[in-house]
Formats: sequence, C-alpha cells, structure tokens
Amino acid sequence: MAYYNDVKLTTKELVESRNIAELIDEDTLKDMGRTVIELFEQDKESRSDWEVRTEESLKLALQVVEEKTFPWPDASNIKFPLLTIAALQFHARAYPALVPSHEVVKCRVIGADPNGLKGARAKRISQHMSYQILEEDENWEDQMDRVLITMPIVGCAFKKTYFDPIKECNISENILAKDLVVPYFTKSLETASRISHILYLTKNDIYERVTRGIYYEFETDALPSTTNTDILQVAQDEAQGITKMSTTSNDPYEVIEQHCLWDLDGDGYEEPYIVTVRRDTKQVLRIVARYFEKSIVRSNDKKILSIKAEHYFTKYPFVPSPDGGFYDLGFGVLLGPLNASINTLINQLVDAGTMANTAGGFLGRGVKIRGGDYSFKPLEWKKVDSTGDDLRKNIIPLPVREPSQVLFTLLSLLIGYGERIAGATDVMTGETPGQNTPAETTRNAVNQGMKIFSGIYKRTYRALKEEFRKLYRLNQLYMIDTDFQTTDGNVFILKDDYIESTSDIRPNADPNVAGEEQRLQQAQALMQIASSGGGFNRYEVTKRFLEAINIADIEKIYPDPAGPNAIPPGVDPKMEIAKMDAQVKQMDGQIKLRLGTMKLMAEADVNRAKIQKLEAEAIRALAQAQGVDTGQQIALLQTQIGAAKAKQDGILKAVQLLKDIMSDTGEGNAKAGISRMAATTGNGELQTPPEEEAVGNIPVVGE
Repeated sequence: MAYYNDVKLTTKELVESRNIAELIDEDTLKDMGRTVIELFEQDKESRSDWEVRTEESLKLALQVVEEKTFPWPDASNIKFPLLTIAALQFHARAYPALVPSHEVVKCRVIGADPNGLKGARAKRISQHMSYQILEEDENWEDQMDRVLITMPIVGCAFKKTYFDPIKECNISENILAKDLVVPYFTKSLETASRISHILYLTKNDIYERVTRGIYYEFETDALPSTTNTDILQVAQDEAQGITKMSTTSNDPYEVIEQHCLWDLDGDGYEEPYIVTVRRDTKQVLRIVARYFEKSIVRSNDKKILSIKAEHYFTKYPFVPSPDGGFYDLGFGVLLGPLNASINTLINQLVDAGTMANTAGGFLGRGVKIRGGDYSFKPLEWKKVDSTGDDLRKNIIPLPVREPSQVLFTLLSLLIGYGERIAGATDVMTGETPGQNTPAETTRNAVNQGMKIFSGIYKRTYRALKEEFRKLYRLNQLYMIDTDFQTTDGNVFILKDDYIESTSDIRPNADPNVAGEEQRLQQAQALMQIASSGGGFNRYEVTKRFLEAINIADIEKIYPDPAGPNAIPPGVDPKMEIAKMDAQVKQMDGQIKLRLGTMKLMAEADVNRAKIQKLEAEAIRALAQAQGVDTGQQIALLQTQIGAAKAKQDGILKAVQLLKDIMSDTGEGNAKAGISRMAATTGNGELQTPPEEEAVGNIPVVGE
C-alpha cells in the first residue's frame, strides 16, 4: 500500500509488538490514518450502486411502507411479501439443517488408524469445538441465525472469527454486508488488497482497550460524529421505525479496522497488518501484524518471498454473480424487479376497485343541494331544491372501468414465476395439494422444489467449513490444555491435539441432505437395509436414526457399546433355551444313574443276605458233620458261597463304575447312597466287608 522511509522496523519487532503504533512517530501515524480513511471512502464510493440496490431489497423484504402520492395521495401502497416469504423459507430449511442441536463440528479421520488414536483425537476435537461454539461463545448460534436470514435477501453475509483477548475465548460474529467494504477489483476475501470493517464502539469499549494496552492513546476531546449519511443505515432505521437524534457524548465512536498491506520493514514487500483508525478524526489507534514468523517464506539469502496472512473474515454466498463480481446475488436482485411489478399490479387493481366503488362525477347547474356537501355517507339522505328529473339530467357519473381481468391474469403469472424462483410454491410452504393428488407426485414435486435450495445449501456448507477451520487455527495459536464437560463426562483436551492440519475439520451437517425430511428418509432406508443384511454397524445405524428424529441425550438412552456407559450384553433367548435343554438332559441322566445305582444296591443287599444265609448253613453243617453226605453238602454250600461272592464283586464293581460316572458329571453325593453297601478307603476305593472275608476261612471237611 505504501512505504515510509522513516519506518524501518525489524520483522521480529513487527511480529512481537502488541501495538506497532507505539513504535512509529506521530507524523507518520497521522499520514497513515489519513491514507486508511481515504482508501476506505474510495472503496465505499465504488459500491454506491450496490448500496442503492441493497436498500431497495431490504425495504421490499422488511415491508417498509413509504408515503405515496400517485395517482392520488394515500393511494394503495401494498407490498406483496414475495421476497419475505422466499427469505423465511430458506432460513427455515437451512437453520436446522446446518446447526443441529448436538455436535455442530466434526473432525474426520484421514488415513489408517489401527490403534484408534486418531479416532479418539477426532472425537475430542469435535466435542471441544462444539463446546466452544455452543457454550463459550454464547452468541454464536444467534449470529449464525442472523447470517441465514440476511444472506438470502442481500446475496451474501460475512462472519468475523477472532480471539477476543478481553473475553479470553474465540468469537465468531455476524458482520452486515454494509459494514464490510472491499476495493473495486476484489474477487475474494483471501485475495483482497484490503478489507475495511466498520466498528461502533462505546466510550467504555474504548476506555477498556486503552487501559489494557490494546489501543493507542485516544483523543477524547472530539465528540463522536458521522462523517456522511449511509443510505443503508437510513433504510435500516426506516425498517426499525427509529430516527437518530442529535449527536451526544453517549453516541458510539465509528472506528475503521482495515486489514491491509504495508511495507514497514523497508524491504519492498508489503506485509499484512490490521490498522485501526477512528473515522472522524483519522487517529490511528492500533497497528498489529497479521502474520507470524513461521508464516514467512524466505529465500536462501533471507529475503522475504511470501507471507501467509491470517484471515479473519468468512463470506457466506447465496448465488454467485455470473459476471464474477464480489457481491453475490440474493432474492433482492433475483426477485426485486418481479416483486416491484407485482406490487404495481396489485396497487393498480386496488385503485381501480376504489375508483369503481367510490368514483365521483359531474354536477350540472340544475343540482341544488343544501349545505354544499355533495358526498354521501351510509344511511344518509340529503335535501335538494331540484326535481328528480333535473337531478337525472344534471348528475353525470365519472365513467370508470372495473378492475381489469387482464391485469389479474398477468399478476397471477408473475407471482407463479416468482414462487418458482424462490422455491416457495404452495406444496413447499406446507399447503396441502389437491385431494386427488397421489403421494408420490407430491413427493416428487417437493424434491424438484428442493433442487434450487440444495445448491445454495452446499455453498453455505462450504462457507461454514471455512469458518470452523479458522476456529481450529485459533485453537492452534491461543488454546491451552484444559478440560470441559460433555454428555460423556469430563473430557481433557490438549493443545497438541490441534497440531495437525485444519483440513480435518468440517461441519457435522450432511451437505447432501437439505432438510429434516430427507435426513429422516435416509435414516429409515439405512435401518431397513441394515435389518435385512449383515455387515453394518448396528449401533451407528440406530444412532443416526435417533439423530434424524431429533432425540436428545442419545448417549444416555442408547450408549455406545464400546464407550464408558456401555450396557452389559443381554442373554440370548436361543442360547438360554439350549442351556436349559442341556441342564434337563443332564438331570435326566443323573436321575437314571441314581436309579441304576439304587437298583444295584438293592440287588447287592439281596445277594449279601444270600451269602450270609449260605455261610450260616455251612457253619451249621460243619458242626453237625457225620459222614460223606455232609461233606458233599458243605462243598456244595462253599460253591454257592463262591458264586454269590463273585456276583457280589460284579455288583460292587458296577456300583464303583456308576460312582465314577456321577463324579465326572459333577454329582457330589454319589457315595451317600452306597455307604451302607461298601466301606471306603482313604482314597475312595471300595473294599470287601469284613464278614465277606471271613467266608473264605471256613474249614473244608477232610482238611
């Protein structure tokens, strides 16, 4: 912009200084202040036609009623709300689509993430930036609301994103198009040679900035004054119904904050700075570098090749200008002439109806009415000194035509095309179509009506993404390690989390879904596909459906299975039934084993009694032995006893086998039922009862 021979500061001084104005002499500062204001006035004058057009658009949208004297004073002055409806329709669709009630910012994961560290970082950043926007910057949502209502009318809106050293947090505020001035040749904010922002600061605002060392010493002698009349400010006052009175000491000061290029180190390369100047007195209040040492690209011999400036402003475009101009097209341009024609036709029809209903006429000399008042009121009779025949001959009504049907047809045509441009047809505004209209036809009509809106919505989405990336950049520069509260509890965020590129950041809204109905249809279709086939993340599918129907506190209702609030998995009914069947079969087997054991034990009891009987008979026979017959009888008894003992051994082995089987199946009480049949050794093995061992010692006759 300019080079001052007397100003030769080092790059380090320029970057580290909190206010470069303190390092520059007074004469140079006065020259810089005059230059800034002169360039600002030139830039503002270059867009004077745009201001006139914007003024008319605002008056149409805000339904400003102006005094009308043609075709007669207080004639019909109806403002048809075509532009107003179009702006409200866009705002009603865009606001809930772009600003969801939960997470507004989403950080994506780029590249492989085998250990999940990138995903965890992305989640922390998404939660932290959403917390900053919705909680720390309490006015962000309100400012975004204003952007989406002014953008369709004017054609573009602006937001300024910066770190407020007074509030100690990031701020992103709406800037009216009338308060942001750029040069004539500007094509984009990023390439603009200068951007002038008009600020209105109260006396306390100035005092606080001076006391904190942000502003240079302020001249308080001169009262704040407006240098010239702003037609856009006049239009705003008319819409609000207010009038500015005389200047007082309580009026705000008009300050110009210009983001511009100056050569303050004397190397021939203009560096980016922010120069703040009071508009009326041209006093420089602050100069601060808009770059950092790391932003400078140098050659091998340390000369500056380029500097990457920090950008503060984000432009929200509506419809890009086909001629490549900076200011985009809004409904004020697209519908303004059409809306004005509709207003003219409606007023002509109303005026024609007024004339047809209340037209006067010509009175001849033969009409003699007492009192001199020739107009009539309802139920009024007037006395005359003329005969009826004289009245008929001397009163000639003014020939007036009824409202024209041609004009009415033309009016309907213009309104129809205006609604097509605005996307505000009957079905799009919520009105019910004809009774016999098929549902699919109505749905297709709505989808076609959303086409225009979808293109504008994507442009708004891109602008919102740029704003979020500026907020991400501010966190890189000014954030410190901190913690904050979310639905998941206390989350700790590190400054190192923001070390990566800003390309990861984007809005959480879907740029391809331009309304709640479309989002719900997508979620329902996804639910149907996921329920009919595998390969889907069922948690994520269900979560998206709940979000589409605007369910609050989803994490409490349907927590992440891998999160800290995960609900333990429930019992599978099929597995539970199979388990119960196995238990029944096991119990049935155990019962059969017990019954078999009891049967064997009963048989063992019988066999023991038989052995005892045979032993008793053998002992008695031995005591009464008298001959060979008795010896043969004893031998027979011994054979029977041996057979019974062999059978008893078989029964005891079978009982042991059943015991082992029941022990393997977990039957701990298997030994209880056979304790009376067999004694157990220390290692649990069965042993022959003492009385059975005694049978083997019976003496044989003849030994």
